[in-house]
Amino acid sequence: MGEIYISDEDPFCAAAVRNARAVDNRLRETAPAIKLSRENITLITRYEHVAAGLRDWKRFSSTSRPWHDPTSVRPELLLTDDPPKHTGVRAVIAAALSPRALSKMSEAFAADAETLVRDLKPRSGTVVDAVGEITRPFVYKVLPDLLGIPEEGREHMYAFGNMVWATMGPPNELFEAAMRDVGPVIAWVERCCERENLAPDSLGTQMFLAADRGEITAQEAKLLVGILLSAAADTTVLTLANAIRAFALFPDQYRLVRNDRSLLRAAFEESLRWDSPSRMAGRIAMQDVEIEGVTIPAGERCGLLFAAANRDPRKWQDPERFDVRRDIRAHLGWGHGVHACVGRVLAGLEADALLGALQRHIESFEPAGEPEPWMTTIGHGPERLPLRFSATGDAR
Repeated sequence: MGEIYISDEDPFCAAAVRNARAVDNRLRETAPAIKLSRENITLITRYEHVAAGLRDWKRFSSTSRPWHDPTSVRPELLLTDDPPKHTGVRAVIAAALSPRALSKMSEAFAADAETLVRDLKPRSGTVVDAVGEITRPFVYKVLPDLLGIPEEGREHMYAFGNMVWATMGPPNELFEAAMRDVGPVIAWVERCCERENLAPDSLGTQMFLAADRGEITAQEAKLLVGILLSAAADTTVLTLANAIRAFALFPDQYRLVRNDRSLLRAAFEESLRWDSPSRMAGRIAMQDVEIEGVTIPAGERCGLLFAAANRDPRKWQDPERFDVRRDIRAHLGWGHGVHACVGRVLAGLEADALLGALQRHIESFEPAGEPEPWMTTIGHGPERLPLRFSATGDAR
């Protein structure tokens, strides 16, 4: 057996986060498993092994992750459980987020997207921020509307998401920046996730109705509302933003989408692969695991680098190219196995609505400057995305 590659670099410092895509790609090409001496964790970097690890919760458990603090602001459920506890809770949220359950919400999503894009059209030819003026306003409206959260206090959504994502990485300077003024934000989350503050016909209330039926506890119901509020927001904001960025960088691909509406969902899925909104998933090895001649010992906390794996040239041809006709059925953007993203249907409906409105009303996009990265260690994507667009002259 060989010796594992040991590195003393810090892929989670501010400088690395600013260039996370290149950093993660370089880690992948350095070795299939890399021990970070300063963090005392092992990164698994390549598609074959990341995919296998995501599928196998018995070898790579979610119950103890790198830097996991059970007293943090992150809701402790689903992400930090394995079967059998994970199974029952997941079933509740999966039923509430099924295509049938969400079908009537798709009309509301479409109406909100149409309003947003129509209001944007008069700014054709000027520089806009695709995150601040398109994807974040859209998701930050439709998601809390779906959950039934009061409008008062929604301005805390960004800070809450940033805090939750910070808990997934090391307690460095970016973590400290995210945790400033934590008190008012968490107080708002506590209030808005209480049953009495949720709209009666909302997705949030559905969690508490499941508790009434004895499927979960009332505390678990409240935690699930908090999880949806945090986990389902920024990932969708970033993935939609990356899709728009790709439309600007690969105009031939946007022309394909404009000419064939059926490619909208493929564009969203390819965005997840091309520039995943999360760099890694944390796990703990439950037994010795061999990867290409080196052993990861039982008890080792690991990071499965699925953003790098989604661009692994061993798996994907020309992985740096955004291609809406690529066969991406095996991409890792949703995760795999028991911890695969339970909000996949919801995110897909949001994508159908917003990308569909853009496809109808926007002829083309072009970059208008470099994107500014979201400065969090594990989440990944643009904080600001300047671009210009050319609007259509009709409603199509």
